Amino acid sequence: MMTTKSLLQNRRLLAGAVALAAAASLQAAPTVSRLTPPSMLFSFNDPGTPITSRFLPGQRFDLQATVSPEAGKTITAISFKVDGIPLTGSVAVSTNGVVAKLADGTVTPVGTAIGTLRAYSSASVGVHKLTVTAKQSDDTVVTADGNFEVVGLNQVGRRAKNVIILLGDGMGIAHRTAARLMKNGAQQGKANAPLAMDLFPVTGIVTTASLNSIVTDSAPGMACYSTGNKAQNGQEGVFPDDTLDVFDNPRVEYMGEYLARTQGKSTGIVTTADVFDATPAAFAIHTGDRGAGTGICDQYLDEAVQNANLKVLLGGGRKWFLPKTNSITSLPVVGSVRAASSDYALPAELAAGWGLSGAAVGVKGDLNRDLIGEFQTKAGFAYASDRTALNNLPADTDKLLGLFSFSNMNVAKDKIDGRRGAIPQGSATGQTVVADYGFPDQPMLDEMTDKALQVLSRNPNGFVLLIEAASIDKQAHLLDSERWVQDAIEFDYAIEKVRQFVNANPDTLAIITADHECGGINIIGSSLVTDASLQAKIAAGAGSATNNTALRDTVVGNYDSAGFPVYTLAADGFPTTTDIDYRMLIGYAGGVDTYQDWRTNPFPAHDTQQPLDRENPLAGYPRVNVTDSGAVNTNRPVRDVVGSFQVIGYNPGNQAVHTASDIPLSAAGRGAAAFTGVQDNTDVFFKAMQAVLGGAK
Repeated sequence: MMTTKSLLQNRRLLAGAVALAAAASLQAAPTVSRLTPPSMLFSFNDPGTPITSRFLPGQRFDLQATVSPEAGKTITAISFKVDGIPLTGSVAVSTNGVVAKLADGTVTPVGTAIGTLRAYSSASVGVHKLTVTAKQSDDTVVTADGNFEVVGLNQVGRRAKNVIILLGDGMGIAHRTAARLMKNGAQQGKANAPLAMDLFPVTGIVTTASLNSIVTDSAPGMACYSTGNKAQNGQEGVFPDDTLDVFDNPRVEYMGEYLARTQGKSTGIVTTADVFDATPAAFAIHTGDRGAGTGICDQYLDEAVQNANLKVLLGGGRKWFLPKTNSITSLPVVGSVRAASSDYALPAELAAGWGLSGAAVGVKGDLNRDLIGEFQTKAGFAYASDRTALNNLPADTDKLLGLFSFSNMNVAKDKIDGRRGAIPQGSATGQTVVADYGFPDQPMLDEMTDKALQVLSRNPNGFVLLIEAASIDKQAHLLDSERWVQDAIEFDYAIEKVRQFVNANPDTLAIITADHECGGINIIGSSLVTDASLQAKIAAGAGSATNNTALRDTVVGNYDSAGFPVYTLAADGFPTTTDIDYRMLIGYAGGVDTYQDWRTNPFPAHDTQQPLDRENPLAGYPRVNVTDSGAVNTNRPVRDVVGSFQVIGYNPGNQAVHTASDIPLSAAGRGAAAFTGVQDNTDVFFKAMQAVLGGAK
């Protein structure tokens, strides 16, 4: 019997042999350099498990092959077979827009062709062999094999009507622990109270690798839950390809699209990020570039409203929805960042294959599009621009767009401080942070969640809903401990809204998880000193260019010295202050060179995605790229200065990174029992869809 170690060694040897054979044959015969969907069979000549690409019965996905001819020849035809049976349907063969280099770095020969069969599906459960056959202009033929699996459903139990995915972006196990300690505290070794997420009865562990790396980014980290398939970093709802167009990649049908098409369910997306961001887009948008914001946001209206029955879209990102120029004055619209470089227009063969037409095809360069107005007039959406408008929506609202900032919404701490009228010390404007950003009336995540559930519940067929707490990740990247912990607390209040909904609607499945861990975070102990003493120690070391381990050694308490930090919550449910005596201390294994003083930063770090980031008052906010001669890395992250304890990070750059750590999952409601144990991130999709599709209604 072949061991796991020998199997891996054989795969590496086979991969090398395949690459050498392909390189040697570039001038000798046509070659197939990519076959989609990805498979171990094609890449390693390994037909065994695990099967890389898996689909539901009837779930649609694209077949594609990249074929290179001999020098001086052309590829004249490409066709596909499944289990030896030729597939009907049009295979589009194109040599236009092919990249100069393949993913492995080899140069693409002139005349390389890409053959695509769009929107294929199979109802036949089991592992299937996919064969591509390509003919060259001299009638030379080349074939290559891959495989995929159609996963069967067990007809047991009762079906779930609704699926809610609660995604704490970047939230590992320590993020949850920190939120519990700050929100509820602990004494004599026991938490004073559980988080709402602790009350979900089923717990499992999820592995998070993407198609091309052990460390995923947020795009494939979310897409695995919504498609059941691995994606490449930076890509969502698609497989990688070898073209320059980022909107023509081979597609995979999303959970929301599948259930809208087959059961008439609605789709909802709620996020504290810009709605173009990787996680929300990876629930409804198909693109090979997570940064193509104009096309991504256009696609929400052009495709997702029709194909996924999108009924709710709440978050930031107004900058993509505003026309570039005012049609009356011909003046630039403040905040708009619509650009041709990030826009889209689908190729005709993709549009035809997926049954798209009209607006769904896209118009590249339609920079003056008023997307907010079109959501209202063309699709019948109600629009909320702030918390007040959200709260005043009619009770019978059944389609809802809410855009509460130009880009990412402000984080929980700064929104709460805005409601309290708390002006940060050192403010140049005498305003709250949210007022400086120009959006003082932003809703909290639980308020958006509550409204989304009200709207989506109007569909008697049910819904699928993504709720993302985005800045747990964004503030962990910036090593801003107090801000990401409070965003995790904000997330927990949204989870409580969902917990109450599940209790009232037991035919709902709710899943709490993350796309990955961010920062390599853990709780190392608590401070040995009062806040006043800490400030005195920081002041005493100000200006020193040394590592200042004396500050660390007199502040950091661990084991018996750590004790139990006590945070006091205000009536709004958040700490009255995070600058408490004997505070909780956080460490970052995924961090970068920085300085640490363990006090709350009065201002958030600047956000480069804000369109007015370089204009006052945001221009005066702390920059990520701070330079001083005392730093080991002159691109230090933020704020804390020489004289504080200098931390040498494991990573280059100026932000903490995602890690490959497994992440926790909690589930409640119908079908939740399936989510125990260690599972691949793509397994979550199939378990959720089993709950919705298997068994009796």
